Amino acid sequence: MTEIIKNQRVNEEYTRIKHKSGATICLCPMPGFSSAYALFGTKYGSVDSTFKTNQDNDFVTVPAGIAHFLEHKLFENEDCDAFKLFAETGASANAYTSFDKTAYLFLCSQNFNKNLEILLDFVQSPHFTDETVQKEQGIIAQEIKMYDDSPDWRVFCGCLENVYHNNPVRINIAGTVETIGQIDKDLLYRCYNTFYNLNNMVISIAGNFEPDEALAICDKMLKPCEDVGLQSVIPEEPTEVKNKIVRETLPVGIPLFQIGFKLPNDYTIEDYVHYNIFLEMAFGRSSKFYLDAYGSGLINDSFDVGMFSGRGFFLGIAGGEAREPEKVLVAIKAEIARLNQTGLCEEDFARIKKQTYGELIQPLTSAEAVASSMINAEFEELDNMFVPIEVTANTTFDDITKVLQNFDVENSCLSIVEATETKEGGS
Repeated sequence: MTEIIKNQRVNEEYTRIKHKSGATICLCPMPGFSSAYALFGTKYGSVDSTFKTNQDNDFVTVPAGIAHFLEHKLFENEDCDAFKLFAETGASANAYTSFDKTAYLFLCSQNFNKNLEILLDFVQSPHFTDETVQKEQGIIAQEIKMYDDSPDWRVFCGCLENVYHNNPVRINIAGTVETIGQIDKDLLYRCYNTFYNLNNMVISIAGNFEPDEALAICDKMLKPCEDVGLQSVIPEEPTEVKNKIVRETLPVGIPLFQIGFKLPNDYTIEDYVHYNIFLEMAFGRSSKFYLDAYGSGLINDSFDVGMFSGRGFFLGIAGGEAREPEKVLVAIKAEIARLNQTGLCEEDFARIKKQTYGELIQPLTSAEAVASSMINAEFEELDNMFVPIEVTANTTFDDITKVLQNFDVENSCLSIVEATETKEGGS
């Protein structure tokens, strides 16, 4: 089935195809572009640790970090290293695993068809042995330890670990040294065969390429898969945060902090857009809060706000550097109380709405951003990639006022990474 998706507001369109193999294919040729960007992704991330298919009698729970482990291992198969093949064609290749998706990608300005063949081939050609799995365990263990020494990563993880009680989002995407030690080739094949079923996967391409040629390559190389009735379960999560505050020490000059405001997990795209606009109005760089807090030295220009969301998790985020992070949270609570008394400013709303709309429109000039938007829309089960633009355009001042009225600033966790204390005579 082929569907042409058009949006009159931005005068853009792309093609979505439900391929006979089971995969969804999104194509957006962009005339005048010199490069093309392609993604081959699966709706499989670190939160997908409990699952079953029609072939299973019951749900199985696997060790944390397998999705990321698989991403590492797929680049190497029995015959070659995919990175080497891409280097020979002049393409830049990479991959990523997030909390709720995994994707393999390349960017090229020539040899697009050959690069697409390489991408489709290696992602569908797993090869795991006891020896290669053991070798990878050592490599990923070092990666985990490296991130454990990163203050930015630790302050973020500390927030997730103490906002959530049960959701696997509270666990490092790469897992822990202990959990990856439980991974073997049989577990990798089981997770691969479950989540890398084409009915759970999307191919997204944008930029300089010929759609008919790309489809012909897909017809030739995609291996049809039976839909196995995949069910991935995210544990039920209490409404309240697990802990209100958490501290950690690392070598930092100024303490880092992250505040997570826990929001209802059953959110919609409308909720996401409305909360995002609200946080920017209340605490963004043009807000009264930001100007006052920056002017007093309470925060510096690292302070930022935004949204963090995915399957089973939905957070408002505020963070940065501060000498006294606890006072920043006190000031945020005071600002919410003030806004509830005075109300939001309609002029601020109009300005931030335009800013948000512009931030959604600008990426349409990037092949990378368009391809990413198409695949994200599929994994987030949106009608199309233009939905956030439409929701933003249709957002009203009353919508944001309702967010303020429902915003529970007390249901939050403050994560702090502060300086390691130095002992007299040395560190």
